[in-house]
Amino acid sequence: MDLKRLFTTSGVKGMRNYLNSQKKYEVARTAIYFLISFSLFAAGWITTGTRNNLLTIVAVLGCLPASKSLVETIMYCKYHSLSEKEADEVENHSEGLLCLYDMIFTSREKTYPVLHLAVRGNTVAGYMPSGKVSEADCAKHLDTCLKVDNFTNVTVKLYKDLTQYANRLEQLKQLEAKQALSAGILNTLKSIAL
Repeated sequence: MDLKRLFTTSGVKGMRNYLNSQKKYEVARTAIYFLISFSLFAAGWITTGTRNNLLTIVAVLGCLPASKSLVETIMYCKYHSLSEKEADEVENHSEGLLCLYDMIFTSREKTYPVLHLAVRGNTVAGYMPSGKVSEADCAKHLDTCLKVDNFTNVTVKLYKDLTQYANRLEQLKQLEAKQALSAGILNTLKSIAL
C-alpha cells in the first residue's frame, strides 16, 4: 500500500483501473480520520473526567475532514472502472494517443462517468457506457470547463457504443499531433475530475 496515495492522487489519476484501486485508499483514509477524532475525544474525556474540554472541540473539528473524506469514499464506491475486456480493446485502438481512464466529472446538476478519454490536438473523444446521463450534456460541460482554462475551439465527442468509440480512436490517430495542446487539455481534464 502506497501511503502517499492516501492523501494525493496526482501520480495515479487517469491510470487504468484507477477507480477500483482508489476505493481501498479512500476507505482507509476515512477510517484514519475518524479514528483520530474519536481518539482525541476519548483522550480528553479520560484525562479530565468530563466531555467539556479542549480536546472535544478539536475532535469535533476533526470530524469535518473525516466527513469530507466519507463523501469522497461514497462517490468512489458508486462507480467502477472499465472491465478488463473493454480496457484491453480500448488500449489496442488508442496506442499513440494521450489517454485518461476512469474520469468522474461533476457539475451542479449531474455526475458524468467517462471511463476513457483520448486527446489528439484540439479533439477530445470519450467513452461513457452508462446509459443514465446524456453524452451531449457531458460534452457541453467538458467544453465549458476547457473554455474556462482558455482552451477554445476544442471538439468534445462522447460515445456510449464501444465499437463507435474504437472507430473514432482510429480516426484520431490520423490527425496531426499537437503535443503541448493535448497535454494542456489532458491536465485540465485531470484537474476537474474526481
